Order: sequence, then C-alpha cells, then structure tokens
Amino acid sequence: MKTKAAIIGSGNIGTDLMIKIIRTSLNLEMVAMVGIDPASDGLSRAERMNVATTAQGVDGLKAMDVYKDIKIVFDATSAGAHKHHNEVLRADGKQVIDLTPAAIGPYVVPPVNLDEHLDQGNMNMVTCGGQATIPMVHAVRRATDRVVYGEIVASISSKSAGPGTRANIDEFTETTRAAIESVGGAERGKAIIILNPAEPPMIMRDTVFTLSQGGDQDAIRASIEQMVESVQAYVPGYRLKQEVQFEVVGDNNPVNIPDIGPTAGLKTSIYLEVEGAAHYLPAYAGNLDIMTSAALKTAERWVETKLASKAT
Repeated sequence: MKTKAAIIGSGNIGTDLMIKIIRTSLNLEMVAMVGIDPASDGLSRAERMNVATTAQGVDGLKAMDVYKDIKIVFDATSAGAHKHHNEVLRADGKQVIDLTPAAIGPYVVPPVNLDEHLDQGNMNMVTCGGQATIPMVHAVRRATDRVVYGEIVASISSKSAGPGTRANIDEFTETTRAAIESVGGAERGKAIIILNPAEPPMIMRDTVFTLSQGGDQDAIRASIEQMVESVQAYVPGYRLKQEVQFEVVGDNNPVNIPDIGPTAGLKTSIYLEVEGAAHYLPAYAGNLDIMTSAALKTAERWVETKLASKAT
C-alpha cells in the first residue's frame, strides 16, 4: 500500500513533482494538489490526472476528506509562505519536505547526507543550484584535507523560473551558500544564480570552483566522477560538461578568502549541465528535474525507512 502525499504549490516545481510521483514513484500515491490560483495550469493538470485539488491553500488542504490520511506534504511555494505551512502541517503530524529556500529544517542533498535527517519532521531541499553543485563540493572535500572556499554559479533558462523562484532570489543565494558550507564542507561559500533569457532556452549549466589543500588531482578527479554517477542514479541527465580542470595557487600569488585571508592551494573547476526528464517543461529545465528528483528520492527513502522500522 502506497503512502499518500500532497503538494502545496501548483507552479512549475510542484507540477513537475506531481507528474514524477504519478509516473515513477514506487512508494507514494499522489492524492492532493494545492494552489491559490484556480486558473493555474498545475491545478488543471491535476484534475485531468484525477488528483483532488483546492485553490484555497493550506486551509483548503486541511478541509479535504483525504487530509487525515496524508503522511507526506511537499511544499513548492515560497520561503515566506513555507513558515506558516510548516507550522500547520507539523501540528498535524505531517512529514514536510520543503522545496523552498526557507531552510527551517536541515539541508538534505541525497548523495551526501540523505540518511542523516530522516527523523526530522521538516527536511529542506536547499535549491536547484544547491542540489546540482553541493555534491561536487563534497566530492572535493572528501578527497582533500581542507576545502577553504567553494563558489557555485547556477545558470538556468528564464522560462523555467516561475514566480516562486523569482521571488526568492535572495533566499536562493543565502540558502545555497550556507549549504555549500554545512553540507558541502567548504569553510567559506558563495552562490550566484543567473536567469538566462536566451532563445531557444538554454539547458541548466552549473560551474563549481573550489580552493582546497591536501589531496592530489587524481584522487579529486576520481571522487568527482564517482559523485556524478551517484547523482545520475536519480537524475540521468546530470553530467560533466568537460574534463575537471586544476590550477595550482602558489604561496607567491595567494587568493584572498574573506574572513580567512591569503590562501594557497589547488583550484578545481567543475563544469556541469543538467538535462531535464521533460516531465512538465521541456528538457532544458534541468533545474526542475534535479530539485523534484531530489525531493522524490528523499520521500521514497523516508517511506522505506519507516516501513522497515515497522517491520522490526
């Protein structure tokens, strides 16, 4: 018997996630789609796919007969709205998976720390850029003694960024930066997002720069390639765009790291692209795919863990 799930947020991310659950989930049953715009495409699609809908937000969800049976709720709205949603849902004992940059719960990046936070009532999926790049920062960190600095640049098609994403640019950069440090393992982090209006729309591209100490280039390269394979297990369109590049930063020309100071080490440059599965928007929207795939993998693992604990 599958675990009943609902999604709050009928925009691009929520709609893509809904379709993924219906088409691919082994453990989840999609039973409710929640929005605030009755004319939204997400709600219309949900109705056509025989999913119960409400345009009355979280209050409308609570009023549904099926609400009492829902175990997992995904929030794909905005950081500001999530605080209220979380309070309501957690009071009713729902497991919350947060696809906004609100960061109320711990950051979860599946190939790095999926099993560490499954006992938390709210798990945060960081951001699309974070899901794409933090595994790379972590891959460098586990092959070195120290990652002094990690910087990521996430470039996505403007067409793939809905109102929620656009309203959360500041939260995106701050949440991603914090997760680069706390999950990726960099002592200092920086995140940049670019909404590219190019036509035809560009595929999601991500660049990761790290400055590390200790370890060697072969070990770092191998760690990165292994991590790419780990992400590809649930995001098949995730790949290296070109070979990993290295540059030795010597003591005679150190990089000034904020709050740390002049630092020498090894600069690693990683270039990625993420092709979406085109469950909702076309394949250029890899930012949707990696975010919703991470959320779905987290939910599937949560269900498996709970079922295993009941069995014992």
